[in-house]
Amino acid sequence: MIANIEALMQHEVAGDPCTGLKWTQRTTGKIAKELKTLGIEVSARTVARILKNLQFSLHTNRKSVSQGSGADRDEQFSYIAQQRMSFVERDLPIVSVDSKKKEMVGNFKNAGRAWNQTPVLVRDHDFRSDAVGMATPYGIYDVRENLGAVFVGTSHDTPDFAADNLRRWWVAEGRKRYPKAKELLVLADNGGSNGSRNRAFKYAIQKGLCDPHCLQVTVCHYPTGASKWNPIEHRLFSEISKNWAGRPLDSYQTIINYIASTRTETGLRVTAHLVNREYPKGRTITDAQMATLDIRPHHTQPRRNYTIRARS
Repeated sequence: MIANIEALMQHEVAGDPCTGLKWTQRTTGKIAKELKTLGIEVSARTVARILKNLQFSLHTNRKSVSQGSGADRDEQFSYIAQQRMSFVERDLPIVSVDSKKKEMVGNFKNAGRAWNQTPVLVRDHDFRSDAVGMATPYGIYDVRENLGAVFVGTSHDTPDFAADNLRRWWVAEGRKRYPKAKELLVLADNGGSNGSRNRAFKYAIQKGLCDPHCLQVTVCHYPTGASKWNPIEHRLFSEISKNWAGRPLDSYQTIINYIASTRTETGLRVTAHLVNREYPKGRTITDAQMATLDIRPHHTQPRRNYTIRARS
């Protein structure tokens, strides 16, 4: 029977030449069925035991194949570090921005565990139709002061939503914390609502933040696939996820309360705001509109680094 199994899989076996491990994409059930056509009655469990004796192993997909870092990746990290140092030396604000994972609002299971006398009972299925709505958290993390602000939207995560939240943060917190600042450094991912190729984000920053507040905004985007290096990911979003772990996000107010109560021993404090405004998707910015912007690409990687200045 062992010989029959090896014959069935001789063209579908993969292996590691260093460790000697072997594996196949055929399931034990399929192998058992094919053996039955040869007159061999055997269960899938027996096939699994035989495969193990033949030194086959169960494996999951593992993300280990790198596409390469690219020649410009290290250059961009170095340039971001230089920009941060420059803004710190001049006592200017630095913020890290990003959208957190959308959350269904309702009595649904939330990953993690919490200390309770009895488990919290939630719905047995996570159907979008049963949700109160979708929460779209957009975070702004003050790198220098270790303070966060999260704006929880009830609509879509659009460039206008991202830029409006930067404006809201500046009006409510930023200009009070940095009253003499005329410049702002924004660290962002390379995609999404605040991506480097997103025209609508740049246009909204110009009209909503730079012009009305006479503010010069420098934006530096992390390379593609490097979002985990964005400070907001590990200094703000991770702490929020730990704070509400294992607790159903059954209402928008519950989400706001958990975000606002996020604390760390290193001094992190967070404000939370609900944004009920509707943000429709699909807005496009024409070449003519882009030509009106006062945007200055930097010499180093101009697509990822640029400064938007207030128009007189």
